[in-house]
Amino acid sequence: MKRNKRVMDKEELNLVTLAMNYSDEDKARELFEQIRWPDGPVCPHCKNHKEKAIYKITPKAASKTPTRKGVYKCGACRKKFSAMVGTIFSDSHIPISKWLMAFALMSSSKKGVSAHQIHRMLGITYKTAWFMCHRIRFAMDKGPLAEMLTGTVEVDETFVGGKGENRTKHIRHTPVVALVERKGSVRTKVVANVTQKNLRQCLNECVSKDAIVNTDQSPVYPYATKGFKRHEFVNHSAFEYARKNADGSVAHCNTAESFFSLLKRGVMGSFHHVSREHLSRYASEFEFRWNNRGINDGQRMEVAIEQSEGKRLTFKQCV
Repeated sequence: MKRNKRVMDKEELNLVTLAMNYSDEDKARELFEQIRWPDGPVCPHCKNHKEKAIYKITPKAASKTPTRKGVYKCGACRKKFSAMVGTIFSDSHIPISKWLMAFALMSSSKKGVSAHQIHRMLGITYKTAWFMCHRIRFAMDKGPLAEMLTGTVEVDETFVGGKGENRTKHIRHTPVVALVERKGSVRTKVVANVTQKNLRQCLNECVSKDAIVNTDQSPVYPYATKGFKRHEFVNHSAFEYARKNADGSVAHCNTAESFFSLLKRGVMGSFHHVSREHLSRYASEFEFRWNNRGINDGQRMEVAIEQSEGKRLTFKQCV
């Protein structure tokens, strides 16, 4: 992804700088425009950038129907737009300054931040905060266009909410599969059941055939990993958690378990209750922070805002 270097050399975007410098709505809108359009406005309707002129409409106080601030008109298609059009922010009445604060909180909270916390900190209703958080998670999800995992890839599954006697009263246990590239990215998949067919589909969608797959000793993996370069597994029932191979490589799935520890701490400590219907979005949130762990909180917030383009999530889709 092309990195936006608009503020990285001048200031780090965090809660302090957002509160001090961008609590004013005009400044917050300018910041948002610079993050989304580092090279100038782009028409979301016809994608006109610099082929034809784009005009900024100046609001006239004397007009009976004054144009709101931040509106542009495209010289190609003649349509009006703002920086929020064509993103998850479309048709939102929440101030941009509060959107930026919510993005900053969710991008920097390693174990997640609840909608109740957003509701209290930003002074908005719980219903609004809940919907806002889901839209931000939707922006964080890279979707099916994400790159395939290569090299050594660890695959493991866990049950969110526990299973059997350990499951909580309100949360039905749901299997989540994590596919982690060593020193690289993670992909998450929420599946109906842990079966050979489901795990093979997850691997085919996310992992390159040239990868070495590391798993535990579960009997579902020999079939699921057929066609990949090599399958290494460790026997947890025999207290084997890492094994050094003859070629110097190490077989383990500890990185995947490390990711699951963050996800479960978030579910138990921050959210308390996560429904099966929305679990994939929560997993995408933790996946996003993991995949962007090498940059600071402000840069991570900018990446999340950049990924909001071309996405739309309505309240009816969430409930």
